[in-house]
Amino acid sequence: MAAELHVELVAADRKVWSGEATLVVARTTSGDIGVMPGHQPLLGVLESGPVTIRTSDGATVIAAVHGGFISFADDKLSLLAEIAELSEEIDVQRAERALERAKSKADASAERRAEVRLRAVNAH
Repeated sequence: MAAELHVELVAADRKVWSGEATLVVARTTSGDIGVMPGHQPLLGVLESGPVTIRTSDGATVIAAVHGGFISFADDKLSLLAEIAELSEEIDVQRAERALERAKSKADASAERRAEVRLRAVNAH
């Protein structure tokens, strides 16, 4: 079993993060899943939620991910998201304003996106 896995987190418009990791936790339509080196191959649909990446050097990378797919085989993990942003890229005040706007308009989808962004920031 390999000691690490190669991770690619890609959004529709850019590569968000790439590197070596020991653990990745993501939310799928079947529930939360943790992927470590040597995991069985998988293909799943990502739900909106934070993705946590434990890097090989012991750091933690957290991203807000909105939809997409997760694929793992041969110690290579791909997270192909519709929208993804690293927690340190998120403007908290802007996300809070977006959450308030979504609540006032009863826009459940926009409310969920704003909540995920704030959870990603708070998780870090």
